[in-house]
Order: sequence, then C-alpha cells, then structure tokens
Amino acid sequence: MITIQGLRKTYGPVVALDSIDLDIKTGEVIALLGPSGCGKSTTLQLVAGFIAPTAGEIRVGERLLSSSHSVVPPERRGMSLIFQSYAIWPHKTVAENVAFGLQVRGVPKAQIVTRVKQHLSTVRLDHLAERYPSELSGGQQQRIALARALVVDPEILLLDEPLSNLDANLREEMRFEIRRLHETTGITMIYVTHDQTEAMVCADRIAVMNKGRIEQIGSAFEIYEQPRTQFVASFIGRANTFSGELVEQGLVQTGGSRLQAIDESGARAGIAVTVCVRPHRVALGSAPSGGPANKLHGRIERAAYLGESSDYLVELTDGTRIRALVPPETRYQVGQQIDVYLPVRDCRVVAQ
Repeated sequence: MITIQGLRKTYGPVVALDSIDLDIKTGEVIALLGPSGCGKSTTLQLVAGFIAPTAGEIRVGERLLSSSHSVVPPERRGMSLIFQSYAIWPHKTVAENVAFGLQVRGVPKAQIVTRVKQHLSTVRLDHLAERYPSELSGGQQQRIALARALVVDPEILLLDEPLSNLDANLREEMRFEIRRLHETTGITMIYVTHDQTEAMVCADRIAVMNKGRIEQIGSAFEIYEQPRTQFVASFIGRANTFSGELVEQGLVQTGGSRLQAIDESGARAGIAVTVCVRPHRVALGSAPSGGPANKLHGRIERAAYLGESSDYLVELTDGTRIRALVPPETRYQVGQQIDVYLPVRDCRVVAQ
C-alpha cells in the first residue's frame, strides 16, 4: 500500500504540488489524470524518488520513502518506471533488453533465461525474442518496455504517459493490454496520463488533478456520472454547464431559467454553483420518459450527422448554447425552433 500525506513540492514561488493526500491499495491501479502542468508527473517523480518533497511524506507499507528530511534513492524503492519514450537498447535483441535488469542485479543465467521467457510470454512477444527493436512496431516496442519493467519483480510499477508516442489504433490496443497485464500480475500501478479514455480503461480509480491539487478521486463511473466540480465535469467527457445561484437544495437560478438537479454539493443557498448535464442526456423535441425534466426552448444553430449519433448545437432563448447528442435517425434543420429537455436525474449541481 502506498500512502501519500500532505505532499507538497515548490520551486521558489511556484507551487507544483499543493499538499495532496492519496492512499493506493495493494494491487490497485490508480491513474493520475489532468492537463499539462497539473502536478501529475511531479507526483510520479516524487514517488519514484527522483526529487525530494518540500513537505509531506510517502510511505510504502510502514516504510518511509520520502520526506522533506530524507529520500530513499530510486534503486532501493522496489519500483519500475516506464517512460513516454520506451528507452530500449536498439543494439540488443528483445530478449537481451528484457534480461538487462536481471544481469545488472547478478541473477544467475539459468534464472534469467527462465524469467525472460516467462515475461515475454506474458506480453505476447516470446516468438520475437531474437528480433531487434527496429524490426518491431511501436506497440511491440512498448511491450518490451513493459516486460523489462516487470521481469525484475517490482512491488510497484510507475507509468508516465506510456502510450503517448503511439498512433490512435495502437493506443487503443495497448490500453487493454496494460489492463490485461495487471489482471495477470496483480501489481500495484500508478499511471500518469492526460488521456481520459486511457485512465478509464486502465485504472481501478482515477485521481483528477488540477493546479497541483486532487479535485476528485473515484472509479471511472463515479468520476463521469457524479463529478463534484465544474473542472472534473468538463475535463472528463463532454458536459454542458450552466452557471447560476443555488436557490435551495436541488434548484438553481441560471440565466432566465430555474433548473432542478441532483444536488450532493453541500452548498448553501445563495452560493454560486454550476449545473452540469452530458450532451447524450439532452432530449430534443419531446420530453423523455422516466421522470421529470427541465424544459427550455431554443433554435438549432448547428447540425452534424456522426453515424452513431446526430450532434446538435442549440442556442437557447437567453443566448446560452447547449450541445445535444441524439439518435442518428433524429433529424432537425438549422434554424428550426425546438424544445430542449434536461432530465432532472441527469443534471448535477457542482461547485464552481
């Protein structure tokens, strides 16, 4: 188990990480997700031992690895790190790349052969053991990096944007490959990414970071369906947002309308809040079944057929624009006046 308490990192007046707390369970995959400069890579470097914290501490089990007074060096932490670049030796074969860490540790040759075969089989590269990296695809090279990191039996695997150099199709394939490897090995992983889909596929829980802080931690379902802040709602998937004032719990005055919404924000009446609703939850033309809905009115400003859905941008009577993703057979014309329905069960009050 990894325990991070009050972890802070500053560079002069610049606060890179602002007193975060995070508990990672044994065998869990947690993703640190956020935009560039949010502090996710700084957190990973602190966990790896490459930099020392300004304040706070990092423990693995009962062992103190980092504090403002002492830092256990990276090579004594029982961790493996996979970088954005694969950092594999171009002049060594696949098997030789994977064996390198074991050779440095002085593992007997017979054990090296056995463990290399085992881990190449795990990443499905056993048939390419004698190939050189230049003869392999990007996805296969990334698998070399994974096998090399796992073959030394680390307690923890750290991944820093590991798929950012791959094309879209390979990224999709490798997301599921990393998830499969975790299910095979059960190793504790910290996965840094700015790609929400990667985080949702690979991780058990996601820590959404912004400006050096963790804004929300939860499963992919919780982060997507139950965002707690406007930033989380907007960063994870698409979201329509309506800024307003909380009249009472579950009722927000926004523009010229009052919107009913699920309210777990804990905000007091009179506080500025935001109502969020996903585009695929918006109904056009007729009220959806299954419960009450907020009714608005507007004009179709843009229409696009996307195959799996139709994408409409609607300008409401108060000038607010709202996006709706509806079934592909639904057809409206640009300029057409239309009723817009926001199901109450799909609207959420979040902090600004």
